[in-house]
Amino acid sequence: MHKVVVITGASSGAGRATTFELAAHGAALVLASRNEAVLQELAAECREIGSEVLVVQTDVTDHSAMRRLAERAFEWKGRIDVWVNNAGVLAAGTFEEMPWEAHQKVINTNLLGYMSGAYAVLPYFKRQGAGTLINNISIGGYVAVPFGGAYTASKFALRGFFESLKGELTDWPDIHVVDLFPAFLDTPGIQHAGNYTGKVLKPSPPVYDPKIVAHSVRDAILRPASTRYPGGASLLFKIGHSLAPEWMTKITGLLMKGYFRIAGPAEKTDGNLFRSVDFSMSTNGNSRPRLTPHTKRILRIGLLTAGVVGLGIYLLSGRNARTSS
Repeated sequence: MHKVVVITGASSGAGRATTFELAAHGAALVLASRNEAVLQELAAECREIGSEVLVVQTDVTDHSAMRRLAERAFEWKGRIDVWVNNAGVLAAGTFEEMPWEAHQKVINTNLLGYMSGAYAVLPYFKRQGAGTLINNISIGGYVAVPFGGAYTASKFALRGFFESLKGELTDWPDIHVVDLFPAFLDTPGIQHAGNYTGKVLKPSPPVYDPKIVAHSVRDAILRPASTRYPGGASLLFKIGHSLAPEWMTKITGLLMKGYFRIAGPAEKTDGNLFRSVDFSMSTNGNSRPRLTPHTKRILRIGLLTAGVVGLGIYLLSGRNARTSS
């Protein structure tokens, strides 16, 4: 895989896992994040594997920095084959009790950061006549996260934006836009999150190793399908929401509220919203809960209920439509 690949948010989590995966396959990597020291350490590890690496300290909320990232990547190798939009942040809390600045930062990073990446790289793709833009969106682009309003807004908006962009690019058959919708990942992201709940945050099962995203990025480079659903649960969640969106919303709301009733206390923090953190810059967050038989039954029942109810609504609406006509 002799590709020049730009990865934002490369310092930890799915970005870090993707970096190692592509380095092992011989890609020339351009690594970007706010934390240059961690990127340099990561670059050294990749060079030991045999990969060429360029480090560019970049804040995705700074559009000028994103354009410089694209310029430096192109100047380095004379082309950009793949751009991976991956940098993201999370803030949790009751909507009106969270600082307004926290909501803005989530939108600026998760939504405008991805749009800025696309804006920066597309001229190079068009100049080359080819390129692949990969967006790590998350199943949050379909299923709302209660107490994460700005996060949900950013993910829903990303799905709409990139569908629009795909429509624009129909005259460019060799420019591909690939959207990834992974299920919940065991990354340090939830440890770094802005937490205004007063409770310890933990990912909701089923939780997957971020390597599933790394493998999906690799596969998307080789076979650039429009959408991919890393992790077996993500497609089920999408189907459940499509068939019974109100039930899925109620279920997620009840699960979140139930968790907060039993969760331990935690200090409120801005996390990594406004500055990079110097701890837990790793691939995994070491918070991957095991799926007990009881938890598996709850998940199956929830998804099955959503599917049955949604199918019933779909069939009933179709019958009513035929009757009225």
